[in-house]
Amino acid sequence: MNVPRALGPALLCATLASTLSGCSGTLDSLGTNSRSNGGSGGVSYSLGRVAPPAQYPNAFANLQPPPSETEITNKLKLAFEQLFEQSILTQGIYNPQAGDQAVVQDIRHNDVRTEGIGLAMLITVELGQRDYFDPLWRFSKANLQLNSGDGQGYFKSNCGEETKGTPCLDSYGMQQFVLALMLANSRWGSTTAMPYARDALDLLDLLQNGVGGTFDAETHLVREEPSLDPVNYTRSSLEMPAAYWYWAQATGNPFWKVAADAARKNLVAGSDATSTGLWPIRSNFDGTPVPDSLTFTAETYRTHLNLALDALWGNANADEARVADRVLGFFAGIDNYGQTFTTDGTPIDSNPAQALISVNGALTVAAPASTDRAAFVKAVWAQQIPSGDNRYYDGLMYMMSLLIMSGRMQVQPPSQLF
Repeated sequence: MNVPRALGPALLCATLASTLSGCSGTLDSLGTNSRSNGGSGGVSYSLGRVAPPAQYPNAFANLQPPPSETEITNKLKLAFEQLFEQSILTQGIYNPQAGDQAVVQDIRHNDVRTEGIGLAMLITVELGQRDYFDPLWRFSKANLQLNSGDGQGYFKSNCGEETKGTPCLDSYGMQQFVLALMLANSRWGSTTAMPYARDALDLLDLLQNGVGGTFDAETHLVREEPSLDPVNYTRSSLEMPAAYWYWAQATGNPFWKVAADAARKNLVAGSDATSTGLWPIRSNFDGTPVPDSLTFTAETYRTHLNLALDALWGNANADEARVADRVLGFFAGIDNYGQTFTTDGTPIDSNPAQALISVNGALTVAAPASTDRAAFVKAVWAQQIPSGDNRYYDGLMYMMSLLIMSGRMQVQPPSQLF
C-alpha cells in the first residue's frame, strides 16, 4: 500500500515523556479556521438539544432471569471502581496527574492515547462522573493539543498494536472527544472554566474544514489521520454514524447527516459479504478491501460498537442489521475464539480475546433477529472485570459494551448512576 503523508509523525514527539510534557510542532500547510482561534468572526458556540429515541433496548433482558436495574448498575459500578479508582500499578487505568489533570494509561504499550482518553470521557459523562471527566479533558487540552503553528487544534496521540505505539493524529480519539464534549455540555452545561460546547465545535470544525482535514469533502468518509496527500481509504473502526447523526442534530450542519449515511453504507460495503461479515483493517471508500490490510484485528473490534450505538440510538438500517447478524453467526460457530482473523475467517492469533467477547455482546443490539443473541449476552454478563496487562483496551471495550447493552449510553445522559 502506498501510504500517504499523514501529518502526525512529522510533528509529534516520539516518546511518552515528551508527549506528557506538551511538546509542540508544526504541520506542512495545514490550515486552521476561525473556531481554532476562539471563535473569531462571530462564530456561535450554541448546541441544540438532541431528541432521544423512543426507547433504549436493554440486551440483558434476553437473560433468564433478566438482571434487575440495580444489578446492572452494580456491575458498572464495580468495573468503574476497579479500572478508574484503583492504581495503575495494580488494576487501574485512570492515572491522576498534577494540576487536577488525568490520563488513561495504556498498560500494555506504556503510552497515552486519545482513543483511551476519549472513550473514558464517554464512559464518565454517561455515568455522571464529572470529577473524572474534567481532569481528562484538562490534560488533553494542556498536553496533547497543538497550540501553535499551522496544526493548531489537533491532538497528539499514539497508534498501532505494536509493542510500542507510533506518534499519530488519531481520527478515532478526536471524534470521541467531540461526542463526549457535546454530551457533557448537554449534561452539565458549559462554563468559562469548562467550555464544553466551544471546545467541541472548535475541534469539529477543524476535522471537517482544516486543510488535510479528517473528513473527505467529497465522500464525507473519515481518514485515518489528516493527510496532505489524496487518501481514498478509511477504517470501519473510524466510521461512527451515531456520532455524526448526533452532531447533525446538535449543530444543524447538513454535512454530518450526509456523513452518517456515508458511514452506514461504508460499514456495510466493507464487511465480508460471503461468510463472516468481518471487516479488514482498512477499506477503500467504495468498501473494497485495501491490499495488505485483509485482517480483522483488535482495533477493528471498535466497529461492533459503531454499529451497536447506531442501533441503540434508533438510526440503524436493515442492511446494518444483516451485517451484524452475519458477524454474530460467524462467531457463534467458534468455541473459545482468539484475537485475530483474516476476513474469510481463518484464525491468525488464538490467544483469548476478552474485548471481542464484550463487543460481540454489544453487537446483539444491532442484530435483533439473531438467534444467537442470548449466548453472546450471557458471555458478557459472566465476564470478570478485565485485569492484567491488557486491561486498558479490554476494560474500555467492556465498559462501553455494558453501557450500550444496558441502554445506559444515552443522547441525554440520565441522572448520575452512582
